[in-house]
Amino acid sequence: MRVSTIAERLEAVRLRIAGACLRGGRSPEDVTLVAVVKGFPPEAIREAVAAGVRHLGENRVQEADARRPDLNDPPLDVVWHMVGHLQTNKVATALNLFDIIQSVDSLHLAQTISRRAHTNVPVFLEVNVAGEATKYGFAPEDLPAAAEAIARLPHIEVRGLMTVAPLLGDQQQARPVFRRLRELGRALGLRELSMGMTDDFEVAVEEGATVVRIGRAIFGERSGP
Repeated sequence: MRVSTIAERLEAVRLRIAGACLRGGRSPEDVTLVAVVKGFPPEAIREAVAAGVRHLGENRVQEADARRPDLNDPPLDVVWHMVGHLQTNKVATALNLFDIIQSVDSLHLAQTISRRAHTNVPVFLEVNVAGEATKYGFAPEDLPAAAEAIARLPHIEVRGLMTVAPLLGDQQQARPVFRRLRELGRALGLRELSMGMTDDFEVAVEEGATVVRIGRAIFGERSGP
């Protein structure tokens, strides 16, 4: 059986985003595709960039730090996003590796970024919309006060909100989570919404996602943990 290439899978994802935008009355240009490279080798990442990917996401600081030398010769013309949980003791390293931090999940983390940064850092505030015990993020009811405090910090530029929906089997079941994040963003005057992954990104786009974070649908199944 023929195996599809990264370029072909990427085009299929773009077509699905375009279809979701059409259903939601939006333009595909309003949605930024972040290719999440967790567990994939440098050659696959370079193949995706050659196929047109301009935003790359990493889940772990240590993994990004270990393989970045393999991706800097020659350097990739991309925007790097930190999309996984960021520990405060890894903030200094993260600031050297990433252009955008999508997973600010506490005031303490935001304060640490603010102290360590020398220039403005674009961030997204992670919201645990579904209240899952295994997920990080602000509770929706705590978000307004936290967002106000974080917005006052030096070197922090709050771009928008981010969430990870529960894995429910049917992407339609994630719709209320995405709709709630949109409502929270609107109440705070934040237009950027990072929501939607391989299993649910079409519904996320229909509900207003401006950023989707997709790994498997582009790169295939991961070979390791």
